[in-house]
Amino acid sequence: MAVTNWAAKASLGVAIGVLAIAQAGGQTLSDFTPVTDADIQNPDPADWLSWRRTLDSWGYSPLAQITRDNVASLRMVWARPLNTGSQEGTPLVHDGVMYFPAPGDVIEAIDARSGQLIWQYRRDIPEDIGNYLPVWDTNRNLAIYGNLIIANGADDYIYALDARTGEMVWETRIMDYRNGAKQSSGPIIAEGLAITGRSCEPEGGPDACVITAHNALTGEEVWRTSTIARGDDPNDATWGGVPLEDRQQVGAWMVASYDPELRLIYMGTSVSAPAPKISLAGPDYDYLYHNSTLALDVETGRIVWHYQHLVDHWDLDHPFPRMLVDEAVAPDPSEVTWINPAIEAGRTYKVLTGVPGKTGVIYTLDRETGQFLWARPTIHQNVVGDIDGATGRVTVNPETIFTAFGAKLTVCPAPSGGTNYPAGAYSPLTSTMYLTSNNSCAEMAALDPADNPGVYGMSSRQYIAPGANNNVGVIHAVNAVTGRTLWEFSTRTGMQSLMTTGGGLLFAGDADGRFRAMDQHDGAVLWEMNLGSSVTGYPATFEVDGQQYVAVSTGRWLNDSFTPELTHGTQNTLYVFALPQAGIGHAGPYRAPINPAGRLSSVDPALNNPALNNPGGGFARHTADGVYSAAQARAGQAVYERACAACHGVDFQPAPGSPTLKGGAFMANWRGKSVGDLFAYTRGNMPVAAGGSLPDSQYLAVIAYLLEANDFPAGAALDPDQAMLAAIGIGE
Repeated sequence: MAVTNWAAKASLGVAIGVLAIAQAGGQTLSDFTPVTDADIQNPDPADWLSWRRTLDSWGYSPLAQITRDNVASLRMVWARPLNTGSQEGTPLVHDGVMYFPAPGDVIEAIDARSGQLIWQYRRDIPEDIGNYLPVWDTNRNLAIYGNLIIANGADDYIYALDARTGEMVWETRIMDYRNGAKQSSGPIIAEGLAITGRSCEPEGGPDACVITAHNALTGEEVWRTSTIARGDDPNDATWGGVPLEDRQQVGAWMVASYDPELRLIYMGTSVSAPAPKISLAGPDYDYLYHNSTLALDVETGRIVWHYQHLVDHWDLDHPFPRMLVDEAVAPDPSEVTWINPAIEAGRTYKVLTGVPGKTGVIYTLDRETGQFLWARPTIHQNVVGDIDGATGRVTVNPETIFTAFGAKLTVCPAPSGGTNYPAGAYSPLTSTMYLTSNNSCAEMAALDPADNPGVYGMSSRQYIAPGANNNVGVIHAVNAVTGRTLWEFSTRTGMQSLMTTGGGLLFAGDADGRFRAMDQHDGAVLWEMNLGSSVTGYPATFEVDGQQYVAVSTGRWLNDSFTPELTHGTQNTLYVFALPQAGIGHAGPYRAPINPAGRLSSVDPALNNPALNNPGGGFARHTADGVYSAAQARAGQAVYERACAACHGVDFQPAPGSPTLKGGAFMANWRGKSVGDLFAYTRGNMPVAAGGSLPDSQYLAVIAYLLEANDFPAGAALDPDQAMLAAIGIGE
């Protein structure tokens, strides 16, 4: 199998520097144990060091203090609001410190016992990023290695922070964000390499569709492998002569698994674009490597083997977790639809298993060779017509293949997926996979490319699958050896990610905000709490000072349209739970006091003049001197009307309880203070409950608009330098 490995052709740079500020209030971690490859491959039970804790993607922790017998006593010990945006984060925990990837490249180090913030990093994201990448602010996971926290940036960088301080250590540009690569998931660490994938928008062409490896300590790129067959790759012909520039969208937008013994990375890929093959070279070609499992050599990125799960006409991606299990393979023909007749009875196989794609079909492969072993559906699906047991070749149901533009077909599941980014889990206690799915179908049609039908080239009207009894979400407990269903749990709302523990528990969240602890053996619900918003993050469990904790996070689910009668919040919040003996209200680590120089003041704000507040001689300039540009004010007006006017009024007539930002009242509050003070307050607190959610340049533009509204003249543009802003007094 050929590999497209062309790091030398890429224009990349490794830089030591800071694009954003780590704000920690003087806090650092003095006691930190560097994390090694050995730690990541066999983590301390107290820690959660990778996306699914271990590189086999089980989502399992051996911690067993919280059990089926005592979980009913579980209670919340702390909660923390997260940055606004698309929230699907996973906590990492090491030595009692949690590292959390909030939306929009905000990373926080938190004392895991008390919830106290230690440091926060906010990356400066380009203002125009939304013009190029949809839902750009998702950040599912981080990696930890040595003393570094490693993340994929929305701006198409990979970067590393010092885990002790939050300060930038290195950053490497993978590609230009304007060229169509979206990084919604972070790295895993394999043999000192940070392995990452990404989705790729059509404007990026084939060059945006890559899996990359970077030296985790230095950021130097080691290899990049194309997910689109090209050039001397023997699978180039599977595109049926489609020109290279028209081969698009084959992303790897979730997180890899890794086998240290075989030294193989396993990663899944997505649909090509447009999705209907009638719009490319027709349905008789495979268009590799879309909707495939790729096994890559960790050192070189060479594709050792691949298995294609489906030629996809409907946007039914296959990038989801591959669980790596060593087990006997004895599929039960009464429940398993497709079986390889050459399976050796009694042999222990190294298998790759789970539901890798939106179809909800379980595939079990020999992960050494890629040989097909068995497969079966979980939810109702009609796209996989047959699988040849001997070869593993998948035949698509011809009734679901588009043959004419505009003709409507029924396709199950819908493009939103039977399975999507929420991850299932495996438990070695029961040899069972717990798989999260949603029941959906769609009425679909292929659209003529000449009519500019968008990225995927199709229309879709989605609905709940027939026979689902109006329930969207379902958990299937399926024995990984036999393929038999042990139990099912259905609910009206969509299911989210799962986690198993050594206490015999399955933790499960749903889109209505319900977070449950269930019995792995029979699915009985043993504990439940309503968190108020969809449980969109991945759960994790960890131990501090002998006490086990469970963490999970909420946000906004994108498919609430299935259940319009269910009303819940969309708040991004991180929650942590423990048994009563863990206690609540822990003070957290000591924070050294920070006492800024005080101001002399009067009860009359008009008397708080620069001479009093700046004993060294007053401000260098004043707002009456013309300190902002008219262009800044116009940009600020647009931001104000979008983000501020709901409370403060388009015409500066505020809603009850909100201060006025124009005229005497505004000047009474701010006369004698600096523009730097106004900027810092606005950035730290506005919009309400979402301080810091806008780029600094937009906050600066809002300040310019407020100065204009208060009749200060325009002049040269406001300089973002904090010292320069602090030297400008508000007033004449």
